[in-house]
Amino acid sequence: MAITIVDVALKAGVSPSTVSRVISNDSRISQKTSKKVRKIMEELGYHPNMMAKSLVTKTTHNLGIILPRPAEELFRNQFFSEIIRGIVTKAAASGYDVLMTTGINADEEEAAVRRLVQGRVVDGIILLSSRQDEHIISFLKDRNFPFVLVGRSEHHSDIVSVDNDNVAASYDVTKKLLEQGHERIAFMSGPANLTVSKDRFSGYHKALLEAGLPLRNEYICEAGFTPESASQAAMDLMNLKNRPTAIITIDDVVAFGVIRTLWNNGMLVPEQCSVVGFNNTIMSEMCLPPIASVDIGIYQMGKSAAHTLISTVKGEGYGQARIIVPHQLIWRESVSGPNASTVKTIG
Repeated sequence: MAITIVDVALKAGVSPSTVSRVISNDSRISQKTSKKVRKIMEELGYHPNMMAKSLVTKTTHNLGIILPRPAEELFRNQFFSEIIRGIVTKAAASGYDVLMTTGINADEEEAAVRRLVQGRVVDGIILLSSRQDEHIISFLKDRNFPFVLVGRSEHHSDIVSVDNDNVAASYDVTKKLLEQGHERIAFMSGPANLTVSKDRFSGYHKALLEAGLPLRNEYICEAGFTPESASQAAMDLMNLKNRPTAIITIDDVVAFGVIRTLWNNGMLVPEQCSVVGFNNTIMSEMCLPPIASVDIGIYQMGKSAAHTLISTVKGEGYGQARIIVPHQLIWRESVSGPNASTVKTIG
């Protein structure tokens, strides 16, 4: 026979309503009583009916994560597994479960968000990317539904977000390469409609301008977030007459794809071309050569996003906050000074 809230109340010597308030973390219940009731719950093996509790409190204790790409592509990139680890760690410690959903395009992502919100499946949502076309953000704002964006919104400066200063991070990388003597520096971005691509390009451009160097269109190229997406872009760069002596990539996975492509075509990194990534994932340390990268504090971003969303759900503030997680350059063996032999093209 199942243990009920009445059984817990009888053994603890309190009313069923007191047990209910303990389960709901009601501040009116003393710490002593709460501790006693929870001990009895554990002894009896009582587990609250969360669905029934949700009907009473109008909360689910679920957080939703909207993944920005199809799952089969997404989980090949350690950025997302690490940021999800941070979110889940904080959510679990705060008594929340996490639901994840995605779509193959922006329309499917928006449909997934509508299902979660209109079905009251979650108490709040974490968005893991920002595009130029921000229908999801507008939808959530119009309904006053709690959400946090990991990234920066170009059109909604008043929303809650957790991000890096991607302009500054890319500027710092470009400047360090310039200080090492590189002048022919290429930039391999992610999809152009992503805010992170635009911001990191802006930092790169700013550093070149300060150094008095022109922005060369042939050094700007776009890749996805897989090693394969970087292959053709790397070949195009290396076949230029005045090919770059260094390449800044949007992600460690892309950097790995560049290094693999160069190696397969008989080129050495960093002797013939230096390569830098972003995110400082475990891949950057395991690659040969180890990849110089920008540590953007992925795990901390996830924890901060979950903490901020939970605080918003509970009405504890963060209504108009932009949290910036600091970055750090991690210089490894994939970078050296430019080599005079880097003018040769490859077939």
